[in-house]
Amino acid sequence: MCSEILETPSIAAQCRDVDLIISCGDLPPEFLASLRNRFDAQLYYVLGNHDLRYDTSPPVGCSCIDRRIVSVGGYSLVGFSGSRWYNGGLNQYREREMSRRIRRLRFALWRSGGADIVVTHAPARHIHDAEDRCHKGFTCYERFIRKYRPSYFLHGHIHRLFKDDGERITVVDNTQVINTYGFYIFEI
Repeated sequence: MCSEILETPSIAAQCRDVDLIISCGDLPPEFLASLRNRFDAQLYYVLGNHDLRYDTSPPVGCSCIDRRIVSVGGYSLVGFSGSRWYNGGLNQYREREMSRRIRRLRFALWRSGGADIVVTHAPARHIHDAEDRCHKGFTCYERFIRKYRPSYFLHGHIHRLFKDDGERITVVDNTQVINTYGFYIFEI
């Protein structure tokens, strides 16, 4: 669906000057490589709970930012892959496991002054999430938002169609939490 939408003339015109592409997971690696080539832009990604082939077929020319802080155009990005544990599959984590992943970056986050943009697959708990085991968000993400106050917290995982962009954005303190399902274009 997303690839077809991105190829429509009106959307393609909006994407003409894209400088950076961020993927919040659950997209085929070939699709990410294709986007990166089509728009000739850097592409950073995290893995979703359905991204099972990335070890053997990583997207060519794209960079995984899971548990990494990268600087792009004067902004810092940090990423966290996966969803909550629900059946033991790849890229699924319990709350304490995700908390530990974040804690391990504490010094790097302090040294870099935090992160401007946080990229995750799963949402924060009680912000765009659902109540079933698979789609519950992480409480540690909500704490991350309050502690580090990033400008943007981007997530996927929650499949929802939006009538307008206001439905996909929730502001927590000064952080815009954005459900990027489908795609979302924004300017910093």
